[in-house]
Amino acid sequence: MNNEIKEKFLPIGTVVLLKDGIRKLMITSYCPMPKGDAYNKDGKIELGPDAMFDYGACCYPEGIISSKQTYMFNHDQIKEVCYMGYESEDSKKFDSILKEEINKKNNQ
Repeated sequence: MNNEIKEKFLPIGTVVLLKDGIRKLMITSYCPMPKGDAYNKDGKIELGPDAMFDYGACCYPEGIISSKQTYMFNHDQIKEVCYMGYESEDSKKFDSILKEEINKKNNQ
Protein backbone atom coordinates (compact mmCIF):
# COMPACT_ATOMS: atom_id res chain seq x y z
CA MET A 1 0.00 0.00 0.00
CA ASN A 2 1.32 3.39 -0.95
CA ASN A 3 1.18 5.60 2.15
CA GLU A 4 1.25 8.79 0.10
CA ILE A 5 -1.48 11.15 1.21
CA LYS A 6 -3.26 12.40 -1.87
CA GLU A 7 -4.94 15.76 -2.27
CA LYS A 8 -8.15 15.84 -0.26
CA PHE A 9 -10.72 14.30 -0.37
CA LEU A 10 -9.90 10.66 0.32
CA PRO A 11 -12.61 8.10 -0.55
CA ILE A 12 -15.19 6.92 1.96
CA GLY A 13 -13.87 3.76 3.63
CA THR A 14 -10.28 4.97 3.70
CA VAL A 15 -8.51 4.01 6.94
CA VAL A 16 -6.08 6.58 8.34
CA LEU A 17 -3.86 7.20 11.32
CA LEU A 18 -3.76 10.79 12.53
CA LYS A 19 -0.66 12.63 13.71
CA ASP A 20 -0.24 11.80 17.42
CA GLY A 21 -3.00 9.20 16.96
CA ILE A 22 -3.04 5.74 18.49
CA ARG A 23 -6.25 4.42 16.90
CA LYS A 24 -6.99 3.98 13.22
CA LEU A 25 -10.06 5.79 11.90
CA MET A 26 -12.25 4.96 8.89
CA ILE A 27 -13.61 7.89 6.90
CA THR A 28 -17.42 7.83 6.81
CA SER A 29 -18.37 11.35 5.69
CA TYR A 30 -17.23 14.66 4.28
CA CYS A 31 -17.53 18.17 5.71
CA PRO A 32 -19.25 17.32 9.00
CA MET A 33 -20.39 20.27 11.06
CA PRO A 34 -20.52 19.51 14.77
CA LYS A 35 -23.65 20.42 16.64
CA GLY A 36 -22.46 22.86 19.26
CA ASP A 37 -18.77 23.21 20.06
CA ALA A 38 -16.05 20.90 18.73
CA TYR A 39 -13.53 19.50 21.19
CA ASN A 40 -9.94 18.47 20.64
CA LYS A 41 -8.36 15.32 22.07
CA ASP A 42 -7.71 17.09 25.40
CA GLY A 43 -11.38 17.98 25.81
CA LYS A 44 -10.86 21.69 25.13
CA ILE A 45 -13.05 23.69 22.77
CA GLU A 46 -11.20 23.99 19.49
CA LEU A 47 -13.69 25.69 17.20
CA GLY A 48 -16.99 27.45 17.58
CA PRO A 49 -20.42 26.22 16.54
CA ASP A 50 -19.85 27.12 12.85
CA ALA A 51 -16.90 24.75 12.54
CA MET A 52 -16.64 22.45 9.56
CA PHE A 53 -14.11 19.66 9.20
CA ASP A 54 -12.85 17.84 6.11
CA TYR A 55 -13.80 14.36 7.35
CA GLY A 56 -16.05 12.48 9.73
CA ALA A 57 -14.88 9.04 10.85
CA CYS A 58 -15.40 6.13 13.18
CA CYS A 59 -12.92 3.89 14.97
CA TYR A 60 -11.52 1.04 12.92
CA PRO A 61 -12.22 -1.88 13.07
CA GLU A 62 -15.23 -1.40 15.37
CA GLY A 63 -17.20 0.90 13.09
CA ILE A 64 -20.07 3.12 14.21
CA ILE A 65 -21.14 2.02 17.67
CA SER A 66 -22.85 5.25 18.70
CA SER A 67 -23.86 8.28 16.63
CA LYS A 68 -22.41 10.40 19.43
CA GLN A 69 -18.90 9.09 18.71
CA THR A 70 -18.03 10.71 15.43
CA TYR A 71 -14.45 11.79 15.02
CA MET A 72 -13.92 14.92 12.96
CA PHE A 73 -10.59 16.01 11.54
CA ASN A 74 -8.95 17.89 8.72
CA HIS A 75 -6.81 16.55 5.91
CA ASP A 76 -3.60 18.07 7.27
CA GLN A 77 -3.97 16.04 10.48
CA ILE A 78 -3.48 12.74 8.64
CA LYS A 79 -0.14 11.05 9.29
CA GLU A 80 -0.65 7.87 7.26
CA VAL A 81 -3.14 6.30 4.89
CA CYS A 82 -3.39 2.67 5.99
CA TYR A 83 -5.99 1.58 3.44
CA MET A 84 -7.50 3.45 0.49
CA GLY A 85 -11.28 3.23 0.15
CA TYR A 86 -13.21 2.37 -3.01
CA GLU A 87 -13.10 4.91 -5.83
CA SER A 88 -15.61 4.92 -8.67
CA GLU A 89 -16.62 7.33 -11.39
CA ASP A 90 -19.47 8.49 -9.12
CA SER A 91 -17.09 9.19 -6.24
CA LYS A 92 -14.72 11.09 -8.55
CA LYS A 93 -17.60 13.27 -9.78
CA PHE A 94 -18.73 13.87 -6.21
CA ASP A 95 -15.17 14.78 -5.19
CA SER A 96 -15.04 17.36 -7.96
CA ILE A 97 -18.39 18.89 -6.94
CA LEU A 98 -17.38 18.91 -3.27
CA LYS A 99 -14.12 20.74 -4.00
CA GLU A 100 -15.95 23.26 -6.19
CA GLU A 101 -18.55 24.00 -3.50
CA ILE A 102 -15.89 24.39 -0.79
CA ASN A 103 -13.93 26.78 -3.01
CA LYS A 104 -17.10 28.85 -3.50
CA LYS A 105 -17.70 28.91 0.26
CA ASN A 106 -14.09 29.92 0.99
CA ASN A 107 -14.22 32.75 -1.56
CA GLN A 108 -17.34 34.38 -0.11
